[in-house]
Amino acid sequence: MPSAATRVTPEEYLERERQAETRSEYRHGEIVAMAGSSPAHARIVMNLVIKIGSKLGDGPCEVFSTDLRLGVRGANLYTYPDVMVTCGELELADDRQDIVLNPVVLIEVLSKSTQDYDRGEKFTSYRNIPTLIEYLTVAQDKVHIERHTRQPDRHWSLSEFTDPDAVITLSSIHVELRVAEVYKKVDFAPD
Repeated sequence: MPSAATRVTPEEYLERERQAETRSEYRHGEIVAMAGSSPAHARIVMNLVIKIGSKLGDGPCEVFSTDLRLGVRGANLYTYPDVMVTCGELELADDRQDIVLNPVVLIEVLSKSTQDYDRGEKFTSYRNIPTLIEYLTVAQDKVHIERHTRQPDRHWSLSEFTDPDAVITLSSIHVELRVAEVYKKVDFAPD
């Protein structure tokens, strides 16, 4: 936990972040620099944005990639999900129109340095978003996708996909993805 001297308010973070050349997350009073991306990470994000975007067409939902900030009310978190899908009108935090509050689907591509955070504390924070229905984590070093789905009783169920021929149904946005589509042109580095 950061000391009181290093903590900043959300307002201080946003003022700095809106002027910064590099992106950072805001976690409970601490500014955390975002790590760089690998070719596999970038390919997976692009594959997801292209496939989801093409399947959403001109409907009420739209897909965004890593450049749009997400604010999580009640969790003291501002972050940049790898992929975010919203439906209907965007709910924005303020008149700057650079913080989304109402995603339906969030997707994070895992790396060795972020996988524990993305599956743990970040997912715990994401569960505070009332509109969120599905959360996916995508491994970049092997074929492995986890889909968490909010149930009507507000609990979350987990489905895992390791078969490239499997189909992931994102029921909240009426999109089906073949696992192989997610990993198109991704070369897995040997262990």
